Amino acid sequence: MKKKILRYLKLAAATLGLAVVVSACAKPPEYNSHKKLGSQINYTITGIEAGAGITDSTETALSKYHLKSANWQIMPSSTAAMVSTLDKAIKNKEPIVVTGWQPHWMFAKYPLKFLDDPKHAYGKGESMRTITRKGFKQDNPGANKFLENFHWSIKISNPLMMKINNGMNKQKAVDEFIKDHPKQVKEWLKGVPDGKGKKIKIGYTPYDYEIATTTLVTTLLKQKGYDATMQQLDVGIMWSAISSGKLDATVTVELPVTHKLYAKKYKGKYVEVRKNLEHAKTGLAVPKYMKNINTIDDLKNK
Repeated sequence: MKKKILRYLKLAAATLGLAVVVSACAKPPEYNSHKKLGSQINYTITGIEAGAGITDSTETALSKYHLKSANWQIMPSSTAAMVSTLDKAIKNKEPIVVTGWQPHWMFAKYPLKFLDDPKHAYGKGESMRTITRKGFKQDNPGANKFLENFHWSIKISNPLMMKINNGMNKQKAVDEFIKDHPKQVKEWLKGVPDGKGKKIKIGYTPYDYEIATTTLVTTLLKQKGYDATMQQLDVGIMWSAISSGKLDATVTVELPVTHKLYAKKYKGKYVEVRKNLEHAKTGLAVPKYMKNINTIDDLKNK
């Protein structure tokens, strides 16, 4: 009897082990347009940092589109974790909904689309803007002239971001960009005098576009003779530093949506120089192979 039990246990263990191996090797299920999307992804939107502006906007979207009552939720993580999850899902053609924004290299690398937002939970449009501390133009008119000149597009910025994301040293990528875009650089430097060592401290937040843009701006100012430095800061600290005069400028402000609370909090304590990139956007995004998911309403209806 004991031998029979022992054989049974061994057989059960072997069967269980085989099941684990098969499960581990099994390919995740692909997106099924005939099944409710929510049940396929546990009614979860893959997000980024909890304190990010897009995370707050997504909470607004969950309420405006009555997604909370349909059990939808946002799962905050980190930007790197979100992109890693997105990469895996797309390789396997799995269903996924992520918080997305332009400019970002993932829209150049992956086949993504924004979901239509007729209720404007993410605003009616976004842009990247340049702001400075009060009095900066008077203290450093030459560097301020450059900031007045500097603007570009998503189409131009995406290749620079991709190079850095693919592992190229950010300074080497920027140096190559400057070499390959002489006319653009000439426009940015038009009327900008030699810096003669005047200092300018530029802040930025820790995202791919912000790193690429600020490295480019800092490099061009250095080449023009300014003592330009860059400092990475959390978005709230960056706004506080500019408003208190501890930081001179940033080219990475997202308005009127993402940074609206900071703009309101520090109103009158900073100077808005210009929009330096238009047609920016934030919202929810899905892979293009999810052809029947095109609006935020579709999350609960399809």
